[in-house]
Amino acid sequence: MMNFDYVRPASVADAIAAASEKGASYLASGTNLLDLMKGGVSRPSRLVDVTRLPGLDRIEHLPDGSLRIGALVRNADLAHDAAFARNYPVVAEALLSGASAQLRNAATVGGNLMQRTRCAYFYDAGSACNRRWPGAGCDALKGENRLHAVLGWSEGCIATHPSDFCVPLVALDAVVEIEGKSGRRELPLEALHRLPGETPERETALERGDLIVALRLPAEAQGFARHARYIKVRERTSYAFAVVSAAASLRIEDGKIREARLALGGVAAKPWRAREAEHVLAGASPDAAVYREAARAALADAKPSGDNAFKIELAQRIVVRALTLAAAGTPDRIPALPGSPFSSVAGA
Repeated sequence: MMNFDYVRPASVADAIAAASEKGASYLASGTNLLDLMKGGVSRPSRLVDVTRLPGLDRIEHLPDGSLRIGALVRNADLAHDAAFARNYPVVAEALLSGASAQLRNAATVGGNLMQRTRCAYFYDAGSACNRRWPGAGCDALKGENRLHAVLGWSEGCIATHPSDFCVPLVALDAVVEIEGKSGRRELPLEALHRLPGETPERETALERGDLIVALRLPAEAQGFARHARYIKVRERTSYAFAVVSAAASLRIEDGKIREARLALGGVAAKPWRAREAEHVLAGASPDAAVYREAARAALADAKPSGDNAFKIELAQRIVVRALTLAAAGTPDRIPALPGSPFSSVAGA
């Protein structure tokens, strides 16, 4: 690793000032950043340690019924918060299906949102990667790419976003609170991550010095708690990123789907909100035929980026599975293998 400055600011304003310098990076738990630094993929000249900033480690129930989650709340603490798991079970299931228990105990909510792709060519400093070095090319295009994107990719980048947590958050219209040099602003989480287009090095909508301080879930998201599931297919049952995942949340009244929320993971450079599928489901009876129609709508624009055509069919099947399980009802306890299609519904 190259030498770098280390700064531990006492306030959010001080942190933003320190991180506004070119080459600076924020440091929380470092579960992703430190790996990138060790491999020479990320080479910050300054680390701004935000772990001691006051007020960013709280889970707050706001008067309007929404939930505000500080950026420094640990993934495990959030997933195991009883009120959170009861009101937002699909998010808790996604959290517990990610990484290992040790990593979830360390990793933070804000860090999860900002984690980088796990594309092997991005991690290999000797490979051409437009995310690391704009204009270098994308070795994944002609390389080992069976796990790469089938939606929203470009010739400049075919990587996928790795987060489980972000998938149900996008489905439930979560909002990110950001502090920056121009003050505080809010951004729908769906707008935080960018598709690659011609500028794959621009991974998010954040500007230099911007700091995510909180995540907020709207009150209406609780209306999906009775019929919500997250399903994740991975190459091994634990401690692996999604090949494909789906978060399905339904509001069922009088035997009809009154409202549906659906998002996919592992298919694009950002969590993918499937709005056309939601329109198919709204007002329909919850049955296998409408689930299959919704799955086709969700993947209608998908195309292989290499040796990964199977992901399109797999994603459709996972959408059907997630909708089927969501319609059957959220289990009282999170299954023993959260997010896994092989899990027991009875829970652990």
